[in-house]
Amino acid sequence: MSESKAKLRFLRMSPRKVRLLADMVRGMDVANAIIQLTFSSKDAARPVRKLIESAAANAVNNHGMEKEKLVVSTITVDGGPTIKRSTPRAHGRATPIRKRTSHVNVILTEKGGSEENQVAEKVAKADEVSKPAAKKAAVKKPVAKAAAKPAAKKTESKKPAAKKAAADNKKS
Repeated sequence: MSESKAKLRFLRMSPRKVRLLADMVRGMDVANAIIQLTFSSKDAARPVRKLIESAAANAVNNHGMEKEKLVVSTITVDGGPTIKRSTPRAHGRATPIRKRTSHVNVILTEKGGSEENQVAEKVAKADEVSKPAAKKAAVKKPVAKAAAKPAAKKTESKKPAAKKAAADNKKS
């Protein structure tokens, strides 16, 4: 199985922000991933898109793969070194500022070439199918809670006889 790799190191963006885009394009065709990243409003979309384009160019030029068959099989975002700065605060104090960096790794493979790729595609399709089902389940839960609330209010509004007697004694 042939695969193409590309690395982006010391990206001056927080790994947490870059992972949002990495999770979005993982398992996609390269063409669809590039389109998604092109129209994304996140600042991290541009370097991730350029990295995927670089990996695709490596696949075509170095490994002789077809660009139309490429899939983003693995994309990981790891934390790089943190640049430490400080900013002045009241009473002569200083507060630390952590400027985080990221290391992004991409591995592209050809789809339909091996059994592992087919299994990865099935897993990706299963994830897509299960997401709408999870949304439907989430919609049903609040409805059940809303139905239970009125019944709880009715039982709370009835005072026991001992509390009523105590209340009557206070009034008189």
